Amino acid sequence: MSIATPIAFNGWSALLNNFVVERANFTGVEIGILQSIREIPGFLAFTIVFVLLIIKEQSFSVVALSLMGLGVALTGYFPSVYGLYFTTIIMSTGFHYFETVKNSLSLQWLSKDEAPQVLGRLIAVGSITSLILYGAIWCFLEILKIDYIYIFLICGVVCMCIAVYLQIAFPFFKPVNTQHKNIVIRKKYILYYILIFLSGARRQIFIVFAAFLMVEKFKYSASQVTLLFLINYLFNWLFAERIGKIIHVFGEKKSLTFEYVGLIIVFISYGIVTNAYVAAFLYVIDHMFFALALAINTYFQKIADPKDIASSAGVSFTINHIAAIFVPVLLGFLWIYSNSLVFFIGAFFALLSLIATQFIPSNLKEIKLAENTA
Repeated sequence: MSIATPIAFNGWSALLNNFVVERANFTGVEIGILQSIREIPGFLAFTIVFVLLIIKEQSFSVVALSLMGLGVALTGYFPSVYGLYFTTIIMSTGFHYFETVKNSLSLQWLSKDEAPQVLGRLIAVGSITSLILYGAIWCFLEILKIDYIYIFLICGVVCMCIAVYLQIAFPFFKPVNTQHKNIVIRKKYILYYILIFLSGARRQIFIVFAAFLMVEKFKYSASQVTLLFLINYLFNWLFAERIGKIIHVFGEKKSLTFEYVGLIIVFISYGIVTNAYVAAFLYVIDHMFFALALAINTYFQKIADPKDIASSAGVSFTINHIAAIFVPVLLGFLWIYSNSLVFFIGAFFALLSLIATQFIPSNLKEIKLAENTA
């Protein structure tokens, strides 16, 4: 699954900004609306508990993966505003339901001790896949001169083929704990909900506007954006598993504190940068900091009732995407007047995350004590 996801979603992301600007004449307004539309399925992720009443999580993950691949495969055939909104909804529905189930299954299948390192290793697997993907896309664009439509098609079809293989080749893995089939919201998870909400708001600014900055302000071509993404995932491949070990050794509180301090600096720098190479450097550093965000999930794993994980995965995805519904479109209008203000707002969200992080107990014993007290 960690191989299939980046083939579809990262292939789509690498080409999207250039595709919408060159073929559909998007401005910051249209890209903001598109990204807000993209997050609607994420906002509705809590409905996963109703889907799981009729289909098992593992089986549904394959269905969702296939739907994501279908949306990506169709993207190049609809080079218009409403066509792109339509294909984005298809892709995003598959992506968000898949990510919800993937997070749930990961936390169910992995022990608390091994989770940080294995989740880091999965990021590394996705990163090496992305390295190969971006190398291939660069060759498609620069050497073979293949049109966007066929690259989208290849990425989507490969993802769907892998989904079919997963369904055929792997047995059903019986869950250790029977999961609740209703929506679970608990008072003891409030800090986790706050961290997830702020992470969603902040991440939207990175996903939507950081890459768009490269294309609109610094005139990066599709192949240059792809090369930038390739560098990102090279660093992820080299350091993701080490990041998991860092979280395991230093704990969630210190790891997230380091991430948010770094992100405050990066977002402020985005707002004042005037050099294309410096902007690219900031983008790479930004992406590396976001890898530390898996500490939010490992923190939740440590405080959660094991039977709450599947339902809470849907709820947390919804909370993560509350801001995603309105942040891109509102900041898209703000972008027209000042792209710097957009990134300063991102720094503010990072500051709020930093403050919230200080309420995480410093070690596992304290976390357990907090759970028992709650």
